Amino acid sequence: MTPPPPHSPPHSIDELSLASLAIFPLPDVVLFPGTVLPLHVFEPRYRDMARDVLAGDRVLAVARLRPGYEGDYQGRPPVFETAGVGVIVADDELDGGRYNILLRGVGRVAIEQELPPEKSYRRVRARLLSDAISGRPQLASATHSQLVAMCERLADAIGDPGEQLRDLVHAAASPAACADLLAASIVGDPDDRQTLLETLDPADRLDAVLERVSALVARLGSTDGMLN
Repeated sequence: MTPPPPHSPPHSIDELSLASLAIFPLPDVVLFPGTVLPLHVFEPRYRDMARDVLAGDRVLAVARLRPGYEGDYQGRPPVFETAGVGVIVADDELDGGRYNILLRGVGRVAIEQELPPEKSYRRVRARLLSDAISGRPQLASATHSQLVAMCERLADAIGDPGEQLRDLVHAAASPAACADLLAASIVGDPDDRQTLLETLDPADRLDAVLERVSALVARLGSTDGMLN
């Protein structure tokens, strides 16, 4: 894949991008900040989208389609208002105008208005969503410590893949980032993933992810007990 040109903004989203932001509506796909999502672009309208985005600021949002989209998939079915926004960090144009792209999540956005259909693909006006200032900062710190410890237990329980989990947890730049990385890796249910994307208080995200990691550890412990 081709890396972005030097002038492309690697991690920032400006107001101009948000005023006319291309969205890639997908069923049950949620893009978290700090994660990388590989996408194969093959539909004609989204080939147009990829070409335009790559020729511009390389900024793209992934919006999850709401249930019931199937009957109007070729149109403009409703999407969840909170979406993940990212920058295309690598791309490969294939035969027939198809693309493979790597999209690196850099934030959350709130879709405020869908723009008129002047393009074959969908564009919106959006605003960036920042993590809320938690009303429970001390609890968030304590929960993060519990989460790291629980991930160590989970890593021990799953063997060799556990090293990747350890690397993931310790690479996170902040407790909030840790919650996002683990949510992307461990939480499989699309509704739960969407809820975590919409959760702006880091303490609440940490609580939710800790609950899921703890459940995995308990489940593995029960399985080990049955085998012994």
